[in-house]
Amino acid sequence: MNCVNLDPVVEKIIRVLQAHKLARPGEYCRFLWDSPEKNRKLGNNEYGCADAVNIRYSLGLPGAEPEEREETIRTLQAFQNPENGLFQERDHHPYHTTAHCIAALEILDAAPLHPVRALAQYETPEGILALLESLDWRGNPWGQSHRGAGVFASLLILHRGGLAWQDAYFDWLARHCDPQRGLSLAGSFGEKPLCHHLNGWFHYLFNHLAARRPFPHAEALIDSCIDLYRQNGLGEPPQVVFAQECSFREIDWIFAVHRASCQTPHRHGECMELLRDCAGRFVSYLASVDETRDEGMNDLHSLFGAVCALAELQLALPGELRSSVPLRNVLDRRPFI
Repeated sequence: MNCVNLDPVVEKIIRVLQAHKLARPGEYCRFLWDSPEKNRKLGNNEYGCADAVNIRYSLGLPGAEPEEREETIRTLQAFQNPENGLFQERDHHPYHTTAHCIAALEILDAAPLHPVRALAQYETPEGILALLESLDWRGNPWGQSHRGAGVFASLLILHRGGLAWQDAYFDWLARHCDPQRGLSLAGSFGEKPLCHHLNGWFHYLFNHLAARRPFPHAEALIDSCIDLYRQNGLGEPPQVVFAQECSFREIDWIFAVHRASCQTPHRHGECMELLRDCAGRFVSYLASVDETRDEGMNDLHSLFGAVCALAELQLALPGELRSSVPLRNVLDRRPFI
C-alpha cells in the first residue's frame, strides 16, 4: 500500500460530527434519522454526547471554549442516576453505558457527580471474580463482555479496587483463556461464531492494556486473528462485510492483532501484511461512502468505532497513513469504547 492522505476522510468525519451537534452546547444526537423498523431514540443521547467527546479527542480537534466544555461535562453528568450511580440507555447494558460515559468524562478531566453505588459490590477480589464467573461465555461472549469489561474499566478509571483486585481479575482471565485460540474461555466455543468471541475478548484486551498487563497466549491470539482474516470469518455475510462498514468489528480485530504483535515477534510479517490489506480496504470504503445516506455515518457510536480503527491503523503502520493532525486512539489514554 502506498502512502495515503487521510485528510479527506477526516474532513468527512468532522462534517458528520457537526451534523450530529444539537442547538444546546455539549448536546449531540446519536442518530440523525430514524426508520420504521428501527424505532430509534432521536435527540440528545448518552452515546451521542460521549462519542462526540471521543471523536474530537481522536481527531485532535482544538479544545472547546471553556463554557462549551463545562456544558459538555454537565450534559454527560446529568445522564447519571443519582440513586445507583449508573448511566442507562435502552440499547446497551447499563454497565456498558456507565463505562462509556465515565470514560468520556475522563477525557474532559472530569468524573461522575455521584458514587457509582451499583458497582461497589465488585470492588473486592471476590466480587470481581463472582462477576466473571457469572457471565455467559458460551452463549453470549460479545454482549456479556460489556459487563465483564465495563465494570473493571469504570472502577479502574475511578481509582477503585486496588492492586490485589487487579491481580485477581487478570489472573482469572489468564487461567481461563483458551490456550489454543488465545481468546475467550476454554470450553466456551461452538455455540457462537469465533468472531463473536474475538469481539468480546477485545474488551478484556483493552483492560489489559490500561493496567499494563500482557495478553495471555498472545501467539495463539495472533494465529486466531490471522485465520479469521484469511478465512473471511470476521463479518457475517451477506449482511456484514469486514472493513466495509462503520462498526466496532474493525477495531476489535485491528487492535487485537496489532497489540499482540507488539508483545511477540510471532508471524510479525503476516500481521503487517494483513493490517496493510485491511487499511487499504477500510480507507477506500470511508473515502467513497455517502455520508448523507450511510447507516454507519448516521450512527455516531458506530462512526466512533470506525475512528478508533483508523487511529489504530495509523499507529500500526507508521508513515503509511498520513494526516495533518496525527490520530489518537482513546484506549491509549484510558480503557473502554
